[in-house]
Amino acid sequence: MAGERLYLLAFDHRGSFEQLVGDAALVPGAKRLVWDGFLHAVSDGVPAESAGILVDAQYGADVARDARTAGFALAMPAEKSDQAEFQFEYGERFGELIEQFDPDFTKVLVRYNPAGDAALNRRQTERLRALSEWLRDHRRRLLFELLVPAEPSQLARVDGSVERFDNELRPELMLEAASQLQAGGVEPDVWKVEGIDDAETCRAFVRHIRRDGRDGVSCIVLGRAASDAKVGEWLRVASSVEGFTGFAIGRSIFVDAVKAYAAAPDTFDREAAVESVARNYRRFVELWEATRP
Repeated sequence: MAGERLYLLAFDHRGSFEQLVGDAALVPGAKRLVWDGFLHAVSDGVPAESAGILVDAQYGADVARDARTAGFALAMPAEKSDQAEFQFEYGERFGELIEQFDPDFTKVLVRYNPAGDAALNRRQTERLRALSEWLRDHRRRLLFELLVPAEPSQLARVDGSVERFDNELRPELMLEAASQLQAGGVEPDVWKVEGIDDAETCRAFVRHIRRDGRDGVSCIVLGRAASDAKVGEWLRVASSVEGFTGFAIGRSIFVDAVKAYAAAPDTFDREAAVESVARNYRRFVELWEATRP
């Protein structure tokens, strides 16, 4: 699937979903709501061959099985939720879960600043290399979500501005992080990256991750719970760049619907909530389709 379009509706959140709905017992129902919105969007014209979901086994196991049965692209996380350091959700048993659900992509979320704690980065790289090698040995694919959190010294260089960090420092840090991870034996098939504001920086990242014969590697854009306007800007830029093949967006699509469900799970307007998810997802797909080469 590398190189093909990939439009993932991402709702593999666990800890943040618990906080969003306020009761862990409601989370499976919220996941089912998002899934129904996804199906509605496909029935309304989102291309099924490019549509997919990113969902967890803890609260979304039934949804994952339904997606696999229906033939949609399926990605599932391997990381423990809400950890500053990458840890396997199921420890050394990660392979059992992957084989049980048979996802198209195994996803990891990793916070990695190449100028950060060197010992932390080494520990994470060692675990990620073990996963990468297992996936290669079993002919499976790795979806790597790279987050580059700012170090205090880096924020100081941009007067504490997160926006300036994103624009002035993060692009080079992303390149260096990719270099260090690949040198450490971590070989993603798809990089899921934070939004980039200009096309040339996107092209530079694609060139970088494809060096040394990695021609089939591609990128998708994550939403980072940003505003619709900001997500739209990132998608317009990325969709114009060869090597960027789609997105994985979650809260920007489903947050209002899930809040409505959590506020009144027995009486909320389910049809309206499903339509809200479908409309938001479809809008991002249409934006990508309209601006890609």
